[in-house]
Amino acid sequence: MLSFLKKYSLPAIAFFYFALLVMAALMEEYELYFTIAALFFTVFIFIPWLIWQAILVVRLRHERKKTELLHLKSQVNPHFFFNTLNNLYGLIKTDPKKAGELVLKLSDMMRYSIYEAQNEGVTLEKEVEYLNNYIELHKMRYHKKIAINFQVDIQEGYRVMPLLFIILLENAFKHGVENLREKAFVHLVLTTADNEIHFEIKNNFDNSVTPEGPGIGLNNLKRRLALAYENNYQLKLAQHNDEYLAELRLKNL
Repeated sequence: MLSFLKKYSLPAIAFFYFALLVMAALMEEYELYFTIAALFFTVFIFIPWLIWQAILVVRLRHERKKTELLHLKSQVNPHFFFNTLNNLYGLIKTDPKKAGELVLKLSDMMRYSIYEAQNEGVTLEKEVEYLNNYIELHKMRYHKKIAINFQVDIQEGYRVMPLLFIILLENAFKHGVENLREKAFVHLVLTTADNEIHFEIKNNFDNSVTPEGPGIGLNNLKRRLALAYENNYQLKLAQHNDEYLAELRLKNL
């Protein structure tokens, strides 16, 4: 019944009720049939419709709240900014020029997180710039050699929900680079073709470290994809020996 009401909405219900009244008026025992029609409408049509509307309102409010929370949680971890500022403080004494460049990158990232992230979609070029800034700042943080290769082959006109790819990149650093003393690598590929965006990221990790369960970031990513892209995306996660691969395909917004 609820699915029927959801599909045909109030105008169709009003028409159905009007038809019942006409039928009752055409019959001899008008009052009796009118009462029966009114009761039928109230019990089987109007009350379920009211219930459905109430459910719909509650569900919409819940989804909006959840989306907002997911969006906030998916933003770059504040600890990243704090740690980066601490590292910058040390770098100002040893290499002021480089420290100045990194301050600008950090400023760009914060601006993007605060303003651009509020939009439903951004250009891929802006997302690439954001990811590159994140990578440069992370390379400064770790004080160790990290083999990072970011291949970009995108066309103009492609748009994506902001801050989607950063979640996978954060995980590559957090669960891969963070625990490796040497030979850490992160390889990224971002391409566009046939109105589809393809993002791929591969990293190695220390398989002697007990793996954690799915983190908040990954769960948020899945939820945001489901809300924003519905069936127009594909996310694949794979692990082989000490390598982890995440692959995301999206339809252009």
